[in-house]
Amino acid sequence: MHSVPVWDPQQYLRHSGHRTRPFLDLLGRIPELPVGSSRTETPGGGRRPARIADLGCGPGNVTVLLADRWPDAHITGFDLSPEMLARAEEEYAGTTKGGGWLDFRLADAAHWTPGEPYDLIVSNAALQWVPNHPESFATWIDGLLPGGTLAFQVPGNFTSPSHALLGELCDTPQWRDRLGDQGRRFVHVLEPADYLLRLADLGCTTETWETTYNQLLPGEDPVLDWVKGTALRPVLTALDGDDEAIEEFLGQYRDLLRKAYPPGPHGTIFPFRRIFAVARKPL
Repeated sequence: MHSVPVWDPQQYLRHSGHRTRPFLDLLGRIPELPVGSSRTETPGGGRRPARIADLGCGPGNVTVLLADRWPDAHITGFDLSPEMLARAEEEYAGTTKGGGWLDFRLADAAHWTPGEPYDLIVSNAALQWVPNHPESFATWIDGLLPGGTLAFQVPGNFTSPSHALLGELCDTPQWRDRLGDQGRRFVHVLEPADYLLRLADLGCTTETWETTYNQLLPGEDPVLDWVKGTALRPVLTALDGDDEAIEEFLGQYRDLLRKAYPPGPHGTIFPFRRIFAVARKPL
């Protein structure tokens, strides 16, 4: 979310099934929200709807899943990409099926602070773009109601061939001056135990874990197609307007990926490690 890459919602959503699965696993571990307690009553004695923030909501395809679980909640997706927000607004903004409300706002997760009490702050595959995001945990926890939850998942595969090869290619003499560290931007993710300690130090009941999804991707050069939606965005943004350079870079990277991820009889296996954290604020 810094030196902001230009995002392509359509490309990102090409693998939406695989990308959604970790969020569903995260969602299943989030405890019930504090809505319904005396702390969530309105001045007139009524119950206010749950208030939920989705940091780095992207095109909104997982934000809407929050409305499936909490259908009367007021849910706001925050993102720094105008392209992603436009897609989210077009597809999902407005009243939900359960009478709740879903809206989207421009915001940088690196500087976002809760402007009101939240029952849940969630982030799906976004905080890896935010340097020093653990430094924001205290502010976000402060913005939760007692009993509220901070939950997130981030990729943990930045030493895997897909990312290591990208960084090495960007650092070759041919590309170094143009791309700098664009292929090595993913250094902000902690290990599960480190997240556990950070959040426990803030007084939260916390669980962290990791899962490696062995994804079977179909088609020709599917790993390249996958990273075009995520890790390659900074590179494609830096080379934007130079079609010849983009074609040459993608060709070199494609050849490296073909050796690292050879296709098999059922497709190409692409292991993808994810790191999860769910932290509940004390009542």
